Amino acid sequence: MSAALDNCPTLVLNADFRPLNYFPLSLWGWQDAVKAVFLGRVNVVSEYEQSIRSPTLEMQVPSVISLKDYVNLARRPAFTRFNVFLRDQFACQYCGYEFPTQDLTFDHVVPRSRGGRTEWTNVVAACAPCNLRKANKLTNEAGMHMLRKPVSPTNQQLQKMGRRFPPNYLHESWRDFLYWDSELEPG
Repeated sequence: MSAALDNCPTLVLNADFRPLNYFPLSLWGWQDAVKAVFLGRVNVVSEYEQSIRSPTLEMQVPSVISLKDYVNLARRPAFTRFNVFLRDQFACQYCGYEFPTQDLTFDHVVPRSRGGRTEWTNVVAACAPCNLRKANKLTNEAGMHMLRKPVSPTNQQLQKMGRRFPPNYLHESWRDFLYWDSELEPG
């Protein structure tokens, strides 16, 4: 039974019914979701067919919950390797090819050996061959150019970027909450 429930993650929405995070998607395990329900911290929006039982209670496992209290997102996104890759759309900023995260590294536009800092405006996603080719040179010295100048993104920009990369697993009850605020294309 527990193994089946492990395949029942719960989508967590903020009080405004938007996901707390798109990429990685804000998901809780079923145990955390059930605990939050019992503590009165969340509202159950949708449920799985699977249920859990105790001697005195039976409850369907929540598939979507919303927080009762709105959580303000951090004003500035964390400067992490993953967020750099997300900002750069998982593409090497020199050759333009997309890569899985395990095949990406990051490159200092102005090398650290030349005083470059490890910050949003000086770090880009790069594949290993391009990173090795550039080495500790400036892009013009290496005969390379960047596709996009590195910038410090906002949380909204990263969220928008994350919506372009849907997770491998989407339960049908989540779809209405993941894409309702996406811009529609005319047609």
